[in-house]
Amino acid sequence: MEKMRQRVRRFLGGETEAAGRLTGVLKEQGGMEMVQVAILVAIAIVLGLIFKTEITAFVNRTFEALNNGF
Repeated sequence: MEKMRQRVRRFLGGETEAAGRLTGVLKEQGGMEMVQVAILVAIAIVLGLIFKTEITAFVNRTFEALNNGF
């Protein structure tokens, strides 16, 4: 097992460099995911504000149709 660790360390360019590379990659991906989520939430809010009356009318029609069936 130790031989495998040594090979991986040599391949990645040393223990400190490998840790730095892995940490950088993980931080970068996590940050990008947060940015993507924030952008999607912002788009959903803007679309909700733009189409507020249409969404409300659609929901009201849907519930009226469901209530009339029972």
